[in-house]
Amino acid sequence: MTDIHLGVAFAAGVASFISPCCLPLYPSYLSYITGMSVQTLKTEQNRREVRFRTLTHTLAFILGFSVVFYTLGFGAGLFGEFFNQYRDLIRQLSALLIMAMGLFLLGIFQPQFLLKERKMNLKLNKAGYIGSFIFGIGFSAGWSPCVGPILAAIIAMAVSEPGAWLGMITAYTLGFALPFFILAFFIGQTRWIVRYSAVVMKVGGALMLLMGVLLFTNKMTQITIWLQSITPEWLKF
Repeated sequence: MTDIHLGVAFAAGVASFISPCCLPLYPSYLSYITGMSVQTLKTEQNRREVRFRTLTHTLAFILGFSVVFYTLGFGAGLFGEFFNQYRDLIRQLSALLIMAMGLFLLGIFQPQFLLKERKMNLKLNKAGYIGSFIFGIGFSAGWSPCVGPILAAIIAMAVSEPGAWLGMITAYTLGFALPFFILAFFIGQTRWIVRYSAVVMKVGGALMLLMGVLLFTNKMTQITIWLQSITPEWLKF
């Protein structure tokens, strides 16, 4: 596994969070897991007890969706290891899936069954840390037209590279979790990001299409070598 794969996975996690399917609903998610109204979160977010409650419930929520991401990654890794003798075929099939998901995000390929959102409908009577954890599981254990294709592409990359799933899922989870956690400090400041979220999805779709082509033609290694050759020595670890 190379740094470029980790970078792509991290960027994919960030893109998933700021997608039109997730970011506009972020205040509602935060309100649900903390048990406080959106107005309270916005107007009293600097109070110590409100901030502590917001951050701790956000952490529980992040742990919940991380469990699902790591479970999917582990399954993908096992599949890739078990069928390692068909590695080239798996790589090409994974590349085709990544390209299809890229075309989907670009709006070129949009079958109706991918446009429908499927989520676990968890109704919790009382907000608590266990409830926030379970809600995080329910949030990630489903399909949304924005997040689903990106996560599917990362899972496909993990399948195509046996042994790489842990690093890639960790990078993706961090990319999704860090902005989620950071914006808990600035819940009232997400509107300007929402304005550009659709553009980010288009750019992400184009990059996924490119990554799919490179993976299918097995050119990822050459690209990595080229990037390392042009990277200044002081940036290399």
